[in-house]
Amino acid sequence: MLRMVGVPTVDLHGPLHYLGIMDPLCGGTRATFLLLTGEATAAARYNPLVFPLAAAVLCMLVRSGVGMIAGRWLEIRLPRRWRRGAVAILIIGVAALSVRQQWNAELLMQSWPVA
Repeated sequence: MLRMVGVPTVDLHGPLHYLGIMDPLCGGTRATFLLLTGEATAAARYNPLVFPLAAAVLCMLVRSGVGMIAGRWLEIRLPRRWRRGAVAILIIGVAALSVRQQWNAELLMQSWPVA
């Protein structure tokens, strides 16, 4: 839908954005639009989280398609030790992304021409 319609013309920012405080999802809409239009480098500048999220969406679509055809769902269960590690990596990743997005606050606060 975003690829066909384009970037929303309404303001999607939270109140802290106008104070210069970026969150990990800042730039996500622009990054998704740029990724869908084939501009991966530009998408990475706005929010690199778009790549693992796009991969996750693709995996879920494939899983759904296979599940509908086969009548069985693929279930992945991680051992408890791995889950703890995955949660730790996720927390560290979100913290690192928050810092990265704050460093790019000037880019993320610029207005973007809506085509």
